[in-house]
Amino acid sequence: MPEPIIKVKDLRKVYRVGMEQVVALDKINLDILPGEVCCIVGTSGSGKSTLLNQLAGLEKPTKGAVVIGGRNISRFSENKLAKFRQKNIGFIFQSYNLLPNITALENVSLPLVFRGVSKKKREKAAKKILNEVGLSGRMAHKPSQMSGGQQQRVGIARAFVASPKIIFADEPTGNLDSKTTIEVMSMMIRLVREHNQTLVLVTHDPELAKYADRIVTLFDGNVVSDKENESIADSKIKEAQPQEDTAKGGPETE
Repeated sequence: MPEPIIKVKDLRKVYRVGMEQVVALDKINLDILPGEVCCIVGTSGSGKSTLLNQLAGLEKPTKGAVVIGGRNISRFSENKLAKFRQKNIGFIFQSYNLLPNITALENVSLPLVFRGVSKKKREKAAKKILNEVGLSGRMAHKPSQMSGGQQQRVGIARAFVASPKIIFADEPTGNLDSKTTIEVMSMMIRLVREHNQTLVLVTHDPELAKYADRIVTLFDGNVVSDKENESIADSKIKEAQPQEDTAKGGPETE
C-alpha cells in the first residue's frame, strides 16, 4: 500500500464561544492515499467543513497535526502555508468564487499568475484545461454570461490548471440542478483519474458520496464510519462526457 498523501493525527479543534468551549473536532485520525477520491459526509454541525479547513491549512488545530506529503503543515507559518497551497492544493467552491469582471480564461489563469508564470504559458495552460472541461467556446465570456454549470466548470478548470497534487471541493454542486450535478461530478472524477490527483470532497449529500472511492462520515466532531466504496464514477463518466459548448450568446438554460 502506498504511503498516505494526507495523514491526520489526533486532530482536535476547539472554539471558544463566550465563556464556553465548543469541540468541533475530537481526536480525528485519518489517512488518505494518493489518487484516492475521499468523501467526507455529515449533517450541518458535524465538523466536516472544519475538517476541510484543517486539511487545507486554513485553520490551525488546537491539538494534533495534519501531515501532507510528509510535512506537518500545522506547524507552518501563514506565509509558508500560502506558498505550500499555491504549489500543492486546488480548491473548488460551492459558490464558484469567480472574479466577475474578468473572462473565463483570465479566471482560470489566476493561480499561475501567483506562481510567476509568464502570460504566454499561463494562457496556454488555461486554454488546455478549459478545452478539457468543454468550454473552448466560452473562454472570452465573463461569469455573468455563463450558466451556473458553466461557471462551475470554470471553477474546476481553475483548480486543476496548476496541476496540484490535491483538490479540495466544498459542496461543489450545491448550487446546481441534478442533471448538471451529474455532469460536474463526472467531470471532476475524470480529471483526477487522468491526472492521478487526490480529491477530498465535503458534502451533506449522500448522492455525491457515491462518486467516491471512500466515504468518511462525521458526527459531532467524530469519525463514526470510514468505509471503502465502489464509485459510480466510471459509468457516469461514460454517460456524461461534457460536450464542447460553442454557443456565442448569453447563458444557456440549465
